[in-house]
Amino acid sequence: MSPEILKVIWSATGDSLIMVGVSILFGTILGLPLGIFLATSRRGELLAAPKVNAVLGAIVNAVRSVPFIILIVAIIPFTRLLVGSSIGLKGVIVPLTIAVAPFIARIVESAIREVDAGLIEAARSFGATPFQIIRKVLFPEALPGLVLGLTLTTVSLIGYSAMAGVVGGGGLGDVAIRYGYQRFMPEVMGAVVLILILLVQGVQSAGDLAARKVNKRVRQD
Repeated sequence: MSPEILKVIWSATGDSLIMVGVSILFGTILGLPLGIFLATSRRGELLAAPKVNAVLGAIVNAVRSVPFIILIVAIIPFTRLLVGSSIGLKGVIVPLTIAVAPFIARIVESAIREVDAGLIEAARSFGATPFQIIRKVLFPEALPGLVLGLTLTTVSLIGYSAMAGVVGGGGLGDVAIRYGYQRFMPEVMGAVVLILILLVQGVQSAGDLAARKVNKRVRQD
């Protein structure tokens, strides 16, 4: 490959990392509190609000059911209103965030629901408030599961970011489409696939390591 193509691939890799990093950040900011609320707001739970829970749960399920490529197109007016463009780096971060936030919310909900109910009852017996229980019991106990869930979500997001290249989203997917497919340059396509594999492997390894570090139930060496 020519130096120019290598430079394009390098720049696209940086763009993909920015897409994934910013999207997972904003997706977590939105999804974490939503997931905590969904896990603690059913009837008889810490923040009991069953009707609100049902409505938010339905919205989360609806967004999760929309294929990402359709979501990008469906929210183009909203994306343009928010960031001024529906293409390029800024234009793809919005749909990526909207796509990933519901997944994070369900991951958070699932991790918190796996916490032993006896711990919650013990905290209640000591007079802890609901928010104290969430902060000092539920969140710390669920943290290993949350880390693994965020790792899985990040891996999926890498695939989503590549898919965004189909609609001019930039990054590695855009390079694969413009050079690997449209100009029939299989070496570029192969390089993009290899980089995506390395990114996924790196994220998965880092996530597994982080989960072991925060898991208090696993004896540290």
